[in-house]
Amino acid sequence: MSVTLEDARRIIAAAEKRADEIGQPMNIAVVDAGGNLVSHVRQDGAWIGSIEISISKAWTSRAFDISTKDLGDNSQPTQQFFGIHTTNAHGRGVAIFAGGVPLSRDGRVVGAVGVSGGSGEQDQTVAEAGAAAF
Repeated sequence: MSVTLEDARRIIAAAEKRADEIGQPMNIAVVDAGGNLVSHVRQDGAWIGSIEISISKAWTSRAFDISTKDLGDNSQPTQQFFGIHTTNAHGRGVAIFAGGVPLSRDGRVVGAVGVSGGSGEQDQTVAEAGAAAF
C-alpha cells in the first residue's frame, strides 16, 4: 500500500489551492511509502531554493513517520533527537522545520507531503491542506 500518482495529484491540487488562498507560491512534493518522489510542483514564483527542501521535508516525514514540525520540536538542545539534522540519509538531509506531513491509510504511514516556500506556519498549513485531501 502506497501513494499513487492519482493520490499525489489530488494532494498537490489541494495544497496549491491553499497556497493560492494565502498568497504564497510553494514547492510541493509527495513521496511514496519508500520515500521515493511521486510528484513535485513548483508554483510560479516559488523559490528555486525550496525545491529540494520540499522534497527533503516529504522524505524526512516518511523516513521517521512524524511531521517535520514535531521532529523539529524534538531536535532542539536537550531534546531526544538533538543533532538529527546533521545526519545525511540517502544523500538527502533531514529536515527539522515545519512543512512535512506523513500520509496515513488504515493507520499505516504510506507516504508524505512536503512543502517549502513560505514561513514555517505557511508551509505547515499548506502541507496539512494537502494531507487532508489524501
